[in-house]
Amino acid sequence: MNRLILLLVALLCISCDNELKFEQKQFSAASKGAEANKGARVEISLPVASNKPIVADSINRKILSVMKEIINYGETPFTSKNYQELANDFIGTYHKVSAEFPGDKMAWEAKITGRFCYESDALLNLEIDHYTFTGGAHGYSGKRSLLFDPGSGKSISEKDLITNPSEFLKIAETAFRKVYKIADPTPLNEAGFMFETEKFQLPQTYFFTKDGLLLYYNVYEIASYAQGPQEVLISYEEAKPFIAIPF
Repeated sequence: MNRLILLLVALLCISCDNELKFEQKQFSAASKGAEANKGARVEISLPVASNKPIVADSINRKILSVMKEIINYGETPFTSKNYQELANDFIGTYHKVSAEFPGDKMAWEAKITGRFCYESDALLNLEIDHYTFTGGAHGYSGKRSLLFDPGSGKSISEKDLITNPSEFLKIAETAFRKVYKIADPTPLNEAGFMFETEKFQLPQTYFFTKDGLLLYYNVYEIASYAQGPQEVLISYEEAKPFIAIPF
């Protein structure tokens, strides 16, 4: 009996050791003068996966890839191999641009925070809040949503999230009009929005919340910078038949 108990405990420990783990880690870099708002600074805080190599590597690679899209300058993405290199590359680019244009030394900034807004055995939803400024009238802030299968580490794209999008679009538009008090059939663009085809469209970003599926439109997606981001919450009761993945 004692041997059986020891065996069960050992198996339980092995199982626990193989569980996917996340640790919130911080990375930063700054140029000379950053404290006086005359240089460049980067602050990154993100969960880093570990303890299940293939799964963790898949998740970490995807997050780093998206981070290189967010922290960028020009048309060519940084080739950074990790977050600290990415922060350093941003500062290095600031120094290079400052040397080329010495009369235009505006302070640069990048601040990114990632957290899991939804976690289950079938789905992980990472929310990334980001702000970058590399000159111009104002910086750019936004949110990114990354969806992962915690069993395989594979990312789930937004286009694979919704099944029967034409029918879901009708539900989403009804909810959108209710939130922004736009009577049907008033054209949405007449109410101050900027839908590309002048017809309602689903967003590029979705978040799983405790209350339902959040449809999130970043700045400039359907409205001006002054109007800010737009969002609509669809209850799980309405959304669940159209969600193509378990959650």
